[in-house]
Amino acid sequence: MTPPTGTGAARQAPAVVPLNAVFADDFVQILVAVTTEDTAEQVARAVAQHVEGKRVRALPHPKVVFHNGRRLAPDTTVAQAGMEPLDHVRVEYDIPGGER
Repeated sequence: MTPPTGTGAARQAPAVVPLNAVFADDFVQILVAVTTEDTAEQVARAVAQHVEGKRVRALPHPKVVFHNGRRLAPDTTVAQAGMEPLDHVRVEYDIPGGER
């Protein structure tokens, strides 16, 4: 296969990154496959779909992703955050005042 040609730098295809994740106060860690181009907002949705409304009550609040102790901006991609396969992420509700 020949590399793509063009005037710009060759763009790599998104790579799959499996992440260990826990959602809110769930007691189960899950494995979620995302891509390097997914945003933190998309990661949060991917994690929540397996848990929210099943083992954790769904709340009408935005979700935030934490990786290596830092809160990620919603538009930060997996690649920008430096997430590696099998890294741990935590998804929480962004509740004003921290009430549940």
